[in-house]
Amino acid sequence: MTHDASTNRAIVAVLGSDRAGIVARVAGELADHNANILDISQTILRGTFTMTMLVDLEPMDCDFSVLHDAFEALAKELGVQITIQREELFKLMYRL
Repeated sequence: MTHDASTNRAIVAVLGSDRAGIVARVAGELADHNANILDISQTILRGTFTMTMLVDLEPMDCDFSVLHDAFEALAKELGVQITIQREELFKLMYRL
């Protein structure tokens, strides 16, 4: 049986008003949960911050549901939207 690496990866998206520290806090949360950032893109458009990350959850057995809950709390604290989806679901939804 072949192992699909995308089953251990997730897409993290952040959207909200720009402010200092968003990237650091999101990256810190990932590090705290043993997730590895594989790729990152960010843009600020007229004061609106957007960031998309591809993260690897496998290296240290990151628990997806625990990370999801941590991002919900962090989103409230930062006043932004943070979503996390498994990569295979993201690809199915957006047909990438």
